[in-house]
Amino acid sequence: MRKIVSFMHVSLDMFVAGPQGEMNWIKVDSEIFKYAGEATNASDLALYGRNTWEMMDSYWPTAGDKPNASDHDREHSAWYNKVEKIVLSRTMAGQERPKTTFLGDKFSAEIRRYKEQPGKDIVIFGSPRATHSLMKEGLVDQVWLFVNPILLGKGIPMFDGIEDRKPLKLVTDVRFPSGVIALKYEVLH
Repeated sequence: MRKIVSFMHVSLDMFVAGPQGEMNWIKVDSEIFKYAGEATNASDLALYGRNTWEMMDSYWPTAGDKPNASDHDREHSAWYNKVEKIVLSRTMAGQERPKTTFLGDKFSAEIRRYKEQPGKDIVIFGSPRATHSLMKEGLVDQVWLFVNPILLGKGIPMFDGIEDRKPLKLVTDVRFPSGVIALKYEVLH
């Protein structure tokens, strides 16, 4: 069975974005991109919430074509254009785009069907509300947190709405020179 792997940058006080959705505090560099690329390369399906998908789809399809594109931009752009995408969105459900499926409120059975299909892992980048929904349904198998050395005080919480205990097992922790610590957890179902 395929795993759903969630990637999230968080502040030390566990916010994924500021109160207005701002993410200018997130530290990323070539080492972090290389580390995250490990999971990207082990996946062939990406899952997004509508807001994150719109942000990603406005940048990644052509990011690798720019003359000053970094190696990461070229690699991730090629990956983004190759993989199938699922977008969880009530407002876009039923729309059609190449390599993109839009699912509304009743996503649980469809996501379980995708998990049972042969293939590589399914990754979800950012998308806090989609991740919250998937966590509530017991569909997330791994959580990668990139803990940034900052306290935001308020914003969009990482684990909003988790009502039941979710035991996790720490698999790996990696410290980067930027001060970011990557924590990889298995969700114990």
